[in-house]
Amino acid sequence: MIDMKKNSFLEGSFIATLSIVFVKIIGMLYVIPFYAIVGSKGASLYAYAYTIYNIFLDIASAGLPIAISKLINEYNTLGKKEAKVRAYKIGTKIVGILSLVSFLIVFIFAKAIAMAILGDLSGGNTIKDVTLVIRCISLAILIIPYLAVSKGYLQGHHFISAPSASQVIEQIIRVLVLIGGSFVTIKLFHLDTSIGVAIALLGALFGGIAACLYIRKKINQNKKELDLDQNHKKDDVTNKEIVKKIFKYAIPFIIIDTTVSIYHFIDMVLIIRMLNYLNFSALNVELITSSIVTYAPKINMIIASLATGMSVSLIPTIVSSYVKKDWKNVNDKLNKALQIILVISIPMAVGISLLAKPIWALFYEVNNYGFNILTLSIFTAILTNLFVITSSVLQGLNKFKTVYISTISGFVLNALLDIPLMYLFYKLNLPAYFGAIVATMLGYLLTITITLVSLHKKENLKYSSTFKIILKSLVPLILMIGVVWGLKLLIPINLHNKISCVLYVFIIAIIGAIIYLYTAYKMQILQDVFGKEFLNKIIKKLTLGRVSLKN
Repeated sequence: MIDMKKNSFLEGSFIATLSIVFVKIIGMLYVIPFYAIVGSKGASLYAYAYTIYNIFLDIASAGLPIAISKLINEYNTLGKKEAKVRAYKIGTKIVGILSLVSFLIVFIFAKAIAMAILGDLSGGNTIKDVTLVIRCISLAILIIPYLAVSKGYLQGHHFISAPSASQVIEQIIRVLVLIGGSFVTIKLFHLDTSIGVAIALLGALFGGIAACLYIRKKINQNKKELDLDQNHKKDDVTNKEIVKKIFKYAIPFIIIDTTVSIYHFIDMVLIIRMLNYLNFSALNVELITSSIVTYAPKINMIIASLATGMSVSLIPTIVSSYVKKDWKNVNDKLNKALQIILVISIPMAVGISLLAKPIWALFYEVNNYGFNILTLSIFTAILTNLFVITSSVLQGLNKFKTVYISTISGFVLNALLDIPLMYLFYKLNLPAYFGAIVATMLGYLLTITITLVSLHKKENLKYSSTFKIILKSLVPLILMIGVVWGLKLLIPINLHNKISCVLYVFIIAIIGAIIYLYTAYKMQILQDVFGKEFLNKIIKKLTLGRVSLKN
């Protein structure tokens, strides 16, 4: 019996985005108790391990889930069922080999990697500590890539619910093991912090196993719908062609992920060097740099996750339209994705910016550097969303050359502007670190502009409907800003009291959201973007069927 149903673009986007936002919220909130358990030394160990893990996880699986999703959708659209199933099996074998190789490299050379990370640093975590945590996290590399490919197969069939649910399962199990394991090890048994962090890192492995079991169950229950229950007549597609296409579709993601990783590293180094040159104290240099590179992005990712969820549903639908040469549908889907992102993420970013002080104090501590950084850096989340959506469309249309040019151009511009803009802001008696944030924004803007202009010139895609929506949404946005400013003046707050911060943010955010959404609804903005039927469906689900929108 089939217990999964195919999801439309909007449904898929909503489900995937909701699950990713939920996962990101958990990923943001667990930091508070975990840091309280392991302390700054343990937190550094955790960061070392995850940095290495993410690099090798990219090597093992970067782009493969979307590549599989894209290829499955392509063969499905063309009616090549046997080639589709074969592509999934070949993809699984490829990721199995890459996972094993990546795991062995990390596990065997963990000590050498630890030495490369710490260098001559002494007085903190030891080579032995770092080696231990790297080896523990390396075990997850054997599981997570396989899980990613299985999710890609389902997404290629427009089944978004099960992969989205598996993400939630994976994150919940991971965090439970992470917090529970570290607490029991360090607080109850009073073992060394490195042991507690090592146990915590096994959460990635157990989370991956739980999600794999869930996905495997869903695939077994739906073999007929997924064409895995019978032998199909062999299609005129060779294994060599399939392997070539898998890597062709995956390589752009690998290049982008690598470029982003290099950018983050260079950005961090340049900020440290320039702030040091401007005679900031070492303590403030580290505080500002970590806030820009790590702490602010933890909050920003709530907004940035919107596009990640949407791209999961967008790419298969774009591929389907592209294969059919239905350019009108491609144009409609791109504009719809841009509109959803902008209508949701702009008011969220503005709201967080206005409430930066209590939000920062809630998650971290009272600190003017942190307040200032979050106030401005939150807007990079909007540009990150646009970057993810536009680059996803390019990859869905096989415009790989434009992907490379736009992405690398943006990040090179960012690196080139970091120091000049920081120095300019310093000379203008403004916070110097604002220059680094503005450089990031300009880099993203260049990338997005190159992409949109290229699609307009080469495929005649137009964005007039999106511009109209942006202009209309300024009205509810301005009303929301006015209300939030008024509430900030009326409601008292104690930044040193986290309960006070929670109540303050909650009350103002809820009222601000109601003002924005109500005005946007009255102006028909929400109906134009989401459609009355879909909007009504969501309202009914959220209110358990008690409320429905009038036509």
